[in-house]
Amino acid sequence: MVQILVILILILLLIFYMFKEASLNQVLHQTITFPDYPAGFKDMKIFFISDIHRRKVQEAMISNLEKQADLVIIGGDLLEKGVPVSRVEYNLQLLKRIGPLFFVWGNNDYEVEESKLLKILKEYQVRVLRNESVIFRAPNGDSIAILGIDDLSQENDRLDLALHGTEFADFKLLISHNPDIIAKMSEEDNISFVMSGHTHGGQIQVFGFTPYRKGGIYKSAVTTLFVSNGYGTSMLPLRLGAKPEAHFITIKKE
Repeated sequence: MVQILVILILILLLIFYMFKEASLNQVLHQTITFPDYPAGFKDMKIFFISDIHRRKVQEAMISNLEKQADLVIIGGDLLEKGVPVSRVEYNLQLLKRIGPLFFVWGNNDYEVEESKLLKILKEYQVRVLRNESVIFRAPNGDSIAILGIDDLSQENDRLDLALHGTEFADFKLLISHNPDIIAKMSEEDNISFVMSGHTHGGQIQVFGFTPYRKGGIYKSAVTTLFVSNGYGTSMLPLRLGAKPEAHFITIKKE
């Protein structure tokens, strides 16, 4: 009986620890260099957050980042079924204080009525990148293309459409909620950097093991892949070994 009670207490303590870990707020400041980053641009500063799901972004987390980012990129799963509109609006209002908002669709974003989500995004001047790109040009003629892909799991992704018109861009950055987009990429696409989330870093790792891709930076034959653990959770508000995170990323020339 005593052994059972001890086990139950340990289980409850573990659940409490996992809940507390899932509630953490951290912004990781990271600098990533590329040899092909065009000299005509100053360092690019990006605030990246994905997989918000049901969470309310904490004001204290972003209070010292106001107007500090060139781009604020929401990498999909801004919400899921059952999330009140007021919470989405609150999160967008906070994030907009950091810089101009960009968004790509994630799988859970499709759990709500598409027209309602698009209406909210429009109200907060969020630029939706749905199999398309936006190109920035420097005074010397250098150009950077930011590409956005629709969600892979819905089979809505069209990399060919996102790449259209970016052939002469000096640097290409692709935003995809799902990191598996790299399996559809080729060296000829000339995409230098991919930013993604979706996996939650496994969300719950057992002795450091998870079948899902952990958050981090991965080099492949065709690109550099960035995967975030994400900010929120799926199913249960619990994490273990995969702390929630947002990112303030500086991209510069190597």
